[in-house]
Amino acid sequence: MKNKLSLAVQYASDAALLPTRQQLRRWVSVAMQQDLRMTLRIVDEAEGRELNHAYRGRDYATNVLTFVYDDAGSGDVAICAPVVEREALEQHKDLMAHYAHMVIHAVLHLQGFDHETDEDAKRMEALETRLMVRLRYPDPYMEA
Repeated sequence: MKNKLSLAVQYASDAALLPTRQQLRRWVSVAMQQDLRMTLRIVDEAEGRELNHAYRGRDYATNVLTFVYDDAGSGDVAICAPVVEREALEQHKDLMAHYAHMVIHAVLHLQGFDHETDEDAKRMEALETRLMVRLRYPDPYMEA
């Protein structure tokens, strides 16, 4: 039986090039291992910094923040468009491939994956790589 997805997408960034709702849904779907209910919000640098400061105590914008509400695949994700753009440029990655990686990373967090230990990080990174390759994107952890 196919997993059910409830996905709300919010665009709160004026970045010139953003993933479409269809792309976001595809990327979320490929990483789903259970039913998911989530809001995915693409934010600007100011909101990204504010969220990271309020919820993580860090005074800078980060690429992706995942807020897990329960162990049943429910939560919110904030992706900071300017940070993702900057990282893609610095790391010589295709912008949409980097967005796909951030979405997959967040969806795995919503499903209980983490990278707190080396073993957990290796497991999560290996799964992210398999999912990216399935989408025909390169391994996100390969050095450019």
